[in-house]
Amino acid sequence: MNDLEKIFANAKAWILEAGEMIKDSLHDERKISTKADDKDLVTEMDQTIEAYFIEKIKKTYPTHLILAEEGHGHHITNTTGTLWMIDPIDGTTNFIHQKRNFAISIGIFVDGIGKIGLIYDVISDEMFHVIQGQGAFLNDTKLPKLTEVPISEAVVAVNTGFLRDNQLIGKEVMQQFTADVRGTRALGAASLQIAYVACGRFDAYMSMQLGPWDFAAGLVLIAEVGGEITRFCGEDLKLLEKSSLFVSKPGFHQAFYKSYQLN
Repeated sequence: MNDLEKIFANAKAWILEAGEMIKDSLHDERKISTKADDKDLVTEMDQTIEAYFIEKIKKTYPTHLILAEEGHGHHITNTTGTLWMIDPIDGTTNFIHQKRNFAISIGIFVDGIGKIGLIYDVISDEMFHVIQGQGAFLNDTKLPKLTEVPISEAVVAVNTGFLRDNQLIGKEVMQQFTADVRGTRALGAASLQIAYVACGRFDAYMSMQLGPWDFAAGLVLIAEVGGEITRFCGEDLKLLEKSSLFVSKPGFHQAFYKSYQLN
């Protein structure tokens, strides 16, 4: 087992243990607060799980850097060295209201290159995971490379903000796009929607703005199965910046831009 595989083994063990902590807390009374606005929620469990990972990583890998959603590492300005990017509970609103459709997401990068990705759907017990160059998996099943799909046959996850006035694209264009595809979905957990593209449940996913902890693990996962993951405009993602997101099967980006005369 090489160093990367040891890091992966630890990350997987920790994410499973954190999942058990969350499951054990599901019916506890929640302490809920807001961040940017009334829809941006955080619970004491988000903070507990983040603290758990920080403690484990610092003890085992004291030189590694950590960027996590609930505040740790937000001062980091470069990706030199080994960087863990963590969303302790992606889909907090689902966690509160549904007690499902949320995930723990961890992306591990070395000098800015994605090496490890883990996205764990706690309630469904589905672990999407990847070590760069060794294939992507859903639990023990290896995921095949993605293949092209026409827009008319696509099932697409779309953030509803695209259907209102916004700064990225005319709402009329997106209303036509959603009419042209076979179906639209919205899970409310970014990392899971990226994972669903990687395993073929969705053909594309578009979101208005996400934090790097939302897409870090998915970045590694999508690259391994031959998909595309960029800003909505098609530009490369910047690892430490919030960004719009466009994830798709091969060729879908180009078909979208051509069909709706965007590039």
